Amino acid sequence: MAEVEAGLPHRLVEFVSALRRKGITTGTSETVDAAAVISVLGMGDRNLLREGLAAALVRRGGQRDVFDLTFDLYFPVAMGATEDARTIPVTMDVTEIRHDMVEALATGDIASLEKLAAIAVEVLGQLGVKGELVGGWSAYQTLDRLQPQTLVAPALSAREGLGLAQSGFAERLARDEIRQQIAAFREMVASEARRRTAELRGRERIHNHAVRLSSERIDFLSANATQLEELRRTVRPLSRKLATRLSAKRRRRNRGSIDIRKTLRRAMSTGGVPMRPAYAKPHPTRPELVLLCDVSGSVSGFSNFTMLLVQAMSGQFSKIRVFAFINAMAEVTDLIKDETGDLSKRIGAEAKITKWHTSSDYGEAFGDFAADHLSAVGPRTAVLILGDARNNNQRPNFDALHRISSSARRTFWLNPEDSSKWGLGDSIALEYADVVEMHECRNVEQLSQFVSRLLPV
Repeated sequence: MAEVEAGLPHRLVEFVSALRRKGITTGTSETVDAAAVISVLGMGDRNLLREGLAAALVRRGGQRDVFDLTFDLYFPVAMGATEDARTIPVTMDVTEIRHDMVEALATGDIASLEKLAAIAVEVLGQLGVKGELVGGWSAYQTLDRLQPQTLVAPALSAREGLGLAQSGFAERLARDEIRQQIAAFREMVASEARRRTAELRGRERIHNHAVRLSSERIDFLSANATQLEELRRTVRPLSRKLATRLSAKRRRRNRGSIDIRKTLRRAMSTGGVPMRPAYAKPHPTRPELVLLCDVSGSVSGFSNFTMLLVQAMSGQFSKIRVFAFINAMAEVTDLIKDETGDLSKRIGAEAKITKWHTSSDYGEAFGDFAADHLSAVGPRTAVLILGDARNNNQRPNFDALHRISSSARRTFWLNPEDSSKWGLGDSIALEYADVVEMHECRNVEQLSQFVSRLLPV
């Protein structure tokens, strides 16, 4: 026990560093708070410790899943095989595990499912050659052999044998409950396989590969459909936070410039020393915002998220107009305001964003905007261009981009691609960056930083 307690400070520092690598911002003060939590709660109740450390270290939404996965690796439920896995009969096989699972699912016994998850990983998940453990334990192999998704009907039949027969709506509820328990069992198996493999191959290595980044660090271009949906759920809370920052920024700037005459007159009471400067009456105005969004391919996820975010922050601007393009420019402001349905599908179906081909052509789209929509840009307008600047070897049309930029108050280009890839292949990002100010914007964190620091107010 003394060795465990002596290693706790080092384990805590490793844990906090692992969270930081996955995008959970933790500093010295949070680490000190976490140490105090351990001191007060102790190590006796693992679930209580989990909640205490989460309260000290998790500061934003969308980070709890990352925290839980990391906690399970650095504060594991056991070392090596659990007691249940160590005491299983040598003859236990898939059939027996499935039989026990049916009984646990029929009665809703979560504790038994946890024990069976550990047993299943031990019996079915070992990766090795001729009985020799080589790579660790695999959740995929375990679940592939066990096939828990096929146990819904047997579990319902077992409920009938226990006198819990139901029909109609109650039966559908029971079926859904069993499916939820099976989904929870799959997570238990994945957690157990990660824990066992981490002991063999190292916590840091498994953490780097098995624990995904927090939602704020997920690259727009590599996000899958599930991750993009998760990002869309963060639009509203993120917009409120950014709107608060912009409001504070606007208040600081709206004090007005110093009125020299009034300041000198006021300084007469202090012998000519301007102790209390007087400010001219401010004339606050809110900027207009125009978005030009490439909605082709993988870039569409980034563009759609940014469009929704800006629309949610509409109160911070006097006017917002949104234009989408692949190789033809079309206004989609009304589509953004109507939040029903899938935005990408609606833009593709209802807006004319392509001409004779379906590949990105920034030059053609900029030409369309300069010819047909340049009146949307004025001296109070900030223009945001969203896209990766991969032009498929088409004409770049720098003149049209010059016209757009010179008509606006400020023009920014937000590029979701890593800046190290700008200029490679068919990317002309570096050439466009000579015309307008281009910023790398690969994830929600970088987008939030841009909005807070550079967006005109």
